Amino acid sequence: MTPVAAGGLFSYAWLLIAVPAVCAALLLVLGRASDAWGHLLATLAPIASFVIALLLFIDMLGRDASQRAVRVPVYDFVDVGSWHLDVGLQIDQLSIVFVLLVTFVGSLIHIYSIGYMAHDPNRRRFFAYLNLFIAAMLTLVLADNYLVLFVGWEGVGLASYLLIGFWYERPTAAAAGNKAFIMNRIGDLGLTMAIFTMLAQFGSVRFTDVSAGAASLTPGWATLLGFMLLLAACGKSAQVPLQDWLMDAMEGPTPVSALIHAATMVTAGVYLVVRSHAVYEHTYAASLAVAIVGTVTLLAGAWIGSTKKDIKRVLAGSTMSQIGYMMLAAGLGPAGAAFAIFHLLTHGAFKANMFLGAGSVMHGTGDDTDMYHFGALSKVMPITFWTFACGYLAIIGFPGTAGYFSKDHIIEVAFERGPVFGVLALLGAGVTAYYMTRLMVLTFLGRKRWREEVHPHESPATMTVPLVVLAFLSIIAGAVMNNWIGDWLAPATGSHVEPTGLLHLSAIGVVTLVVVAAGIVLGWLLNRGEVPDEEPATSNPVALVGRNDLYGRTINDTLVVRPGRSAAHALAAVDKGVVDGAVMGGSGLVAGMAAGLRRLQNGYVRTYGLTTAVGVVLVGVVVILGRMA
Repeated sequence: MTPVAAGGLFSYAWLLIAVPAVCAALLLVLGRASDAWGHLLATLAPIASFVIALLLFIDMLGRDASQRAVRVPVYDFVDVGSWHLDVGLQIDQLSIVFVLLVTFVGSLIHIYSIGYMAHDPNRRRFFAYLNLFIAAMLTLVLADNYLVLFVGWEGVGLASYLLIGFWYERPTAAAAGNKAFIMNRIGDLGLTMAIFTMLAQFGSVRFTDVSAGAASLTPGWATLLGFMLLLAACGKSAQVPLQDWLMDAMEGPTPVSALIHAATMVTAGVYLVVRSHAVYEHTYAASLAVAIVGTVTLLAGAWIGSTKKDIKRVLAGSTMSQIGYMMLAAGLGPAGAAFAIFHLLTHGAFKANMFLGAGSVMHGTGDDTDMYHFGALSKVMPITFWTFACGYLAIIGFPGTAGYFSKDHIIEVAFERGPVFGVLALLGAGVTAYYMTRLMVLTFLGRKRWREEVHPHESPATMTVPLVVLAFLSIIAGAVMNNWIGDWLAPATGSHVEPTGLLHLSAIGVVTLVVVAAGIVLGWLLNRGEVPDEEPATSNPVALVGRNDLYGRTINDTLVVRPGRSAAHALAAVDKGVVDGAVMGGSGLVAGMAAGLRRLQNGYVRTYGLTTAVGVVLVGVVVILGRMA
């Protein structure tokens, strides 16, 4: 669909990005002078952007479907010969739902952070980074071309580095920030090469031009472009094999985990694939690769989540898994793309709810994250328990909750693509039910296992109110969007999705409920007994592999870090022996020649006369010999 020209309220859409960006800059420039009120200004920024986005959304609802996509020009960037690259925003059915998610959930996370970071001396800087994160993510999803998207893409990477490593005085936090930044550069290489390829093939990187020209690509170029975009998505969305940074990202403050995992960074890869659906429609191989990567990741994340004792790392594994579901759906074609975005939106609510709930648990237990040190918290933290329970029901797909509609749709589409995808997606649903039930039992039920010096208590209202709002959305969001999201996204994803009823009890839906129920029962039976105060040792190879994050760190060290060091040493030797040798040798040769010639310039007239005479004789000899020849 070709966007129409901006007018009216849409002319001010740039304020969506400008407001949080300016607030972030203001807080960083003013420094300590804004400590007393900086967090309040920063919290108002995403709220203001949400209000603007809501007004734009209401305006779009009142328009004909063909007039809903709007392009907002900002300024010309490059205009040389046939090259014309400009900075512009595209507000359409896909971007507006992302903007609403980012600004609404982001606003709640800012409010929550007022209480969570109340005693941190660098709270103002933390809020400035949060604003920067919001501005970068909005740039990413509002861009009308891949070049501007790349600016937001890199901005998100920078903000994640700053926030994950916010407590940089902790070596683990500093290392985690570095890992997230560096590993994402591998994915960024894919997006950079994709942009170069688009410029070569289409002469443009605007979404509309790429979509229009995708049909003219040869199968080879379409596949290559699809794989480049997939590499970029794997980096940002922590998909196998670039998933290792996500676990270490838990070193940042918990609101950061909620923002990264629910509404911003890890969803960027899914957005990129869905936005590029026209390319994937012309390459079966790349589409299949997206689906395979998503399937592998959803199982890998579930495996990791089933074995962790750290409540945040369990949720991090579940994020990997749920994003895997979205990638699987995005690789299944236009219909799957709509369900990928549907699940992304519901996941944004229930995952933010659970991460902030985990932060509330940490707040009440002295920043402890070990689930074996919890137990019976439902009695002393009832608001946290009930709101977290809503997120739990949503992620396992309990009937009527948000996840029941969005994730079940993906499983059904996966079965339509092939039994292998369907069965593996179904298995992932069962494992999800198991490890989330395990988390609920170890954290909130059973006997109390916290230390004597710990006195669990409920969090303040600034933290619990966002939990209540997100818990409410975790229950109703799926039902509200179920028969609407497919039609709304159809122009952006290229496919109309048939609406389904609130009780879509197909055969696959019934089997899914049975598998989920089995996971719940297993999680309850294996964890309801006498729970030890410390994680028990195990020789179970399945558990060991999961506890070690599927040895992702070891694999990265072996294949990337250590060979990288060897390559660096080799390059250093070449640089010193060959490059530096050539430069220094050349300079030495010139210096030697100069020293020799300098001896001829001794200032004596007789020496110069002799030199001239010898020169004349030599010239005469050459001339005579030449004539004789």
